[in-house]
Amino acid sequence: MLNYKRYKRVPVVSFPERTWPDKEIQKAPVWCSVDLRDGNQALIEPMVVEEKIEFFNLLVKLGFKEIEVGFPSASQLEYDFLRSLVDRGLIPEDVTVQVLVQCREHLLKRTFEALEGIPRAIVHIYNSTSTLQREAVFHMDKEQIKQIAVDGTKLVKEYAKDFPGKIILEYSPESFTGTELDYALEVCTAVQEVWGPTPENPLIFNLPSTVEMNTPNVYADQIEWMHTHFKNRDSIILSVHPHNDRGTGVASAELALLAGADRVEGTLFGNGERTGNVDILNIAYNMFSHGINPELNIENINELIEVYERLCKLPVHERHPYAGKLVFTAFSGSHQDAINKGIQAMNERNDGYWEVPYLPIDPADVGRQYEPLVRINSQSGKGGVAFVMDTYFGFKLPKAMHKEFAEAIQKISEKQGEVAPEQIMEEFRKEYLNQKEPYYFRRLSVEEKHTDKNSTVANVTVDYEYNGIPRSLTAAGNGPIDAVLTGIRRETGLEVRVLDYTEHALSLGSNAQAAAYIHMLDAETGRTTFGVGVSSNITRASIRAAFSAMNRLIAMKR
Repeated sequence: MLNYKRYKRVPVVSFPERTWPDKEIQKAPVWCSVDLRDGNQALIEPMVVEEKIEFFNLLVKLGFKEIEVGFPSASQLEYDFLRSLVDRGLIPEDVTVQVLVQCREHLLKRTFEALEGIPRAIVHIYNSTSTLQREAVFHMDKEQIKQIAVDGTKLVKEYAKDFPGKIILEYSPESFTGTELDYALEVCTAVQEVWGPTPENPLIFNLPSTVEMNTPNVYADQIEWMHTHFKNRDSIILSVHPHNDRGTGVASAELALLAGADRVEGTLFGNGERTGNVDILNIAYNMFSHGINPELNIENINELIEVYERLCKLPVHERHPYAGKLVFTAFSGSHQDAINKGIQAMNERNDGYWEVPYLPIDPADVGRQYEPLVRINSQSGKGGVAFVMDTYFGFKLPKAMHKEFAEAIQKISEKQGEVAPEQIMEEFRKEYLNQKEPYYFRRLSVEEKHTDKNSTVANVTVDYEYNGIPRSLTAAGNGPIDAVLTGIRRETGLEVRVLDYTEHALSLGSNAQAAAYIHMLDAETGRTTFGVGVSSNITRASIRAAFSAMNRLIAMKR
């Protein structure tokens, strides 16, 4: 039995003054990528220096202005990476690198050595403040834990005094979500008093959801409580660093922005310890989908996936928001039909806004293509098959024809699973375009004459084959199709009638092809079916469609 009684409910925050539920995200926060530190340390095979440099260049290309490059005092590789960035001149003037370091003098000394030559850097110090870690890990009381933060701040201030560049302090009360709010504020205030930030030279307070312990609304309450209780708030940049232990990291970050956060630390695609950090791309694309500039260059998600998967050696899940191979794919027939109709309605509306059922954004806006948009399997319906024929191949099947052709594809999908668009088109050729037995249309000549009754008579001559034997017929009617069917009834004895006829152009230009669709009835059996013909001449296309339908009716009889 699942022993749920082993676990305690984490307390919520009593904060009736909260205002975040009535707010909306209006702009992008300051983004800080921690891929090269928090993300890299969680990889099965961490990146080497050249791989980290390539990843750093990708982050710069994406538009990140703050990038945590690692823990240079922790290992020689981390140190060498930072020095490589400096020595090769790879850090743009508008990009600030961030380094993480524990509050220990020898580690800070090594960190500042690694930063030599950088005009501007964020030094990120931290210590855990939670009740659990105070008791179980450090065996210290509140004053002792606070003193670690104060002493670390003093050390950074001392080293920063002689540093030729600008140092911005970032302090994180690690395990913030498990820390009493009044105590977290007490520690942060002590750091603030030592550092002495101003509106011109602010201090970053990073309040991490180091382990996601409660619902996102509770995190938002914690953030807004701190936001409203900080003194000299205009001298503070309020940063959040959500993890994803409960699967709600994105929601926690978004609600934290409503609650007063100015800055978000996270990684591409959510890489990180355990279930990962918050996915910055996910939040950015969410903003984009609401008409907000995410302030990141994320137009080509395929490039991001390629670099990420190659360097991190981790796959992006097929259902990952915005990035997964299947997220712009519809298997359900009703979804496919709605997408088809939604795109048609949007094109007719032509108001410049993207509004399509089941597709929150246009895949093309993030570098994806329409090719994988709809995939057909045994769960798909007639609308999906028709959408593939229209979107991929330009055949706008009459609505009454959707069910007939979809049933043919359904039989294939029940045997093999998913049916690719190319296979759907091949089946369309087999079922309609290549129906040339037993009657095969070869040539047609038409002569139209005007009668005394102000009408037109079409005289046709048709060359065709019956089971490979050449034949010819002549007939007259009120149009080419009527004349041909009159001749067929006379020559073959088949009682066929046209129920409906549609046509359209398949492509633009002088070599444009036309598609014709004929819905035909076999008066003897009562069966109906469609025929399809294609030609650069619409009259020939219609006669080919008539022969296609006639052959399908004969095959049904057999």
